[in-house]
Amino acid sequence: MQKTMLQIERRNDSSPMENDFLERESQSSVPCCGIAGQSAAIRKVLQQMCMVAPTDSSALVCGETGVGKELVADAIHNLSRRSGFKIVKVNCAALPPPLVESELFGREKGAYTGALARQSGRFDMADGSTIFLDEISELSLEAQAKLLRVLQEGSFERLGSPKTIKVNVRLIAATNRDLSEEVREGRFRQDLFYRLNVFPIKVPPLRERTDDIPILVWTFVEEFCLRMGKKITKIPRKTMDALQRYSWPGNVRELHNIIERSAILSSGETLRIAHFQDLEQTAHPVTLAEVEREHILRTLENSLWRIKGPNGAASRLGLKPSTLYTRMQKLGIPTLSQKGGIRT
Repeated sequence: MQKTMLQIERRNDSSPMENDFLERESQSSVPCCGIAGQSAAIRKVLQQMCMVAPTDSSALVCGETGVGKELVADAIHNLSRRSGFKIVKVNCAALPPPLVESELFGREKGAYTGALARQSGRFDMADGSTIFLDEISELSLEAQAKLLRVLQEGSFERLGSPKTIKVNVRLIAATNRDLSEEVREGRFRQDLFYRLNVFPIKVPPLRERTDDIPILVWTFVEEFCLRMGKKITKIPRKTMDALQRYSWPGNVRELHNIIERSAILSSGETLRIAHFQDLEQTAHPVTLAEVEREHILRTLENSLWRIKGPNGAASRLGLKPSTLYTRMQKLGIPTLSQKGGIRT
């Protein structure tokens, strides 16, 4: 992958002003397949993409929310011989459970109350191409069984029809959960997991590839300058240092959003980071327990401190509520009731 050019600090004969700023001097290339970075972790992902793309094998892209799993799926498709057709994308978490089957496999008119017309499913649309199933762990066990049949036999029936439809579809799935743990908990079919796990690709979180942050920042700055008609050529060195120290719970997506907001607020040629003080005061956790504690706390906050239920923290973390309670106790995290609330 060609290098994205960044300004290199001139220590010998630079003025104090130059030493305080990073400048983009030139841009000789674009990120590979839309994925920017030169770290060993991201090079491994690019290597795996290039190996699996020419095949028709299923691929399972794993990683935390916001790491860029959809970008990896796009890249695999674009590097494959199916790239002449549009990739079909499905967010499984966004599909209402009663409508999953008809959305994926289609339906006939009158298949159920309210089905007023025949509808093609996503697998129909993806015939000859690639289908990307994001958050595949959210599918019901029944939907998983039908998906397994498509993968094994290349066929399915529309809802309300006995006619078998043959398709030639390549599947790329993504999840932010540990599917092996989901299998152990009985929430995911073991046979489907084995079928998907032929070629797993683990996309690293941003905190494990901090060397890529300057490349990503300049890539995003260029993107937003082009869109907004701005000219930003400088970033204070202390700002970039703070960006590299921050733990990035939202990963690349969070970085992208912060740079976009900062580009909007910046005037002149220097990027001014929104909420810079918050980033500057945030350091990386130094132990595994601290990383785990921070992740659990963040998930609890996003779940409004609800632990049980489909949208509770335990479900989001892929844990049993009892297991989460145990981890919280060990890490010194109080429950909401201990804090004076009542939600569990």
